Amino acid sequence: MNITVYCGAAEGRDPEFITSARELGAWMAKNGHRLIYGAGNSGMMGAVSDALIEGGGEAIGVTPQFFVLAEETRDDLSEVVIADDMSDRRNWMIDHGDAFIALPGGMGTLDEITEVMTYKRLGLLGEYNKPVMVYNVNGYYDKFFEFLRYMREHDFCRQLDLDNVIEVTCIEDIESALQKAREIDHSRTTKYD
Repeated sequence: MNITVYCGAAEGRDPEFITSARELGAWMAKNGHRLIYGAGNSGMMGAVSDALIEGGGEAIGVTPQFFVLAEETRDDLSEVVIADDMSDRRNWMIDHGDAFIALPGGMGTLDEITEVMTYKRLGLLGEYNKPVMVYNVNGYYDKFFEFLRYMREHDFCRQLDLDNVIEVTCIEDIESALQKAREIDHSRTTKYD
């Protein structure tokens, strides 16, 4: 499975952020999941890709040309996709992802995961149930979920929109979300066979 991971190029202040990123990368490698991410070698991006590569996993980095020129791209990835610009990068990562996870990050991470949330809401992620997860490490995304509920209170989104965003706090939650998505897909295909 291709798992698109959005996260910061910085480490953040809480050491648990890096620990969780490394745990995710190691788990993905162990379970044969391919990482699709922003190709960075520092911060959260570096942590998740380091652990995945150390575990023998495959990582596809997607980066715009200007990041390559700035030497902010790993040189030991399974594949590097050079995008024309940030929009092209985001679209490639969405088109090739089977599931999406946002680890702690900044404005870019927020931009990327909310775009996926919008695609999910509009039914633009394809025919399969592609889970959209926000990895709430040590409460980092508490205010984000609070704001989503606030949007719901003011009728700017539906409850289904909130239900489409899965809050995860550990690897077991991620496994559960992926399993639930597989079960939904299986029930859809067998229903019409």
